[in-house]
Amino acid sequence: MKRILLSITGTALGLVALLSFKSNGHPVAGGALPAVALPPSSSPQTSHSVSAPPAPGTTKKKATSAATATTKTVAGSAIQTQYGMVQVQVTVRISGSSKQITNAKFLQLTAYDGRSQEINNAAGPILLQETLAAQSARIDIVSGASYTSDGYQQSLQSALDQVGIR
Repeated sequence: MKRILLSITGTALGLVALLSFKSNGHPVAGGALPAVALPPSSSPQTSHSVSAPPAPGTTKKKATSAATATTKTVAGSAIQTQYGMVQVQVTVRISGSSKQITNAKFLQLTAYDGRSQEINNAAGPILLQETLAAQSARIDIVSGASYTSDGYQQSLQSALDQVGIR
């Protein structure tokens, strides 16, 4: 009887300790977040630079040649998913009424466990490529990464709303 009582008490304490443990999100492996951009065109209107990402909600405009094309970089909302945090940044080339997504990258793509990190590593580049192909947030979700895909779409749409792309 004494052994049963000790066994039940030990199991209960272990379960309480396990359920109260909270881990912090870990960024994807290597610390480098996936990014994808359209290949540079031969047009003199395109300009590229490398710089630190802007703070969320900030923009960067570049005037290019005689045409009145500008480039605007915006960060989407940080979206908390069941398995981590997702935040997207997009660069849009605006020329008159034409708007083209020229670059998309993750500002945040965290995972709370190793399996989620593997899923994010596989799904991240696919989601970015889909964005450039679709030129909108209306992209297919990645099979097996529905939470990441949903968070990505929400963050992407919040960024695109800032530049008037539906």
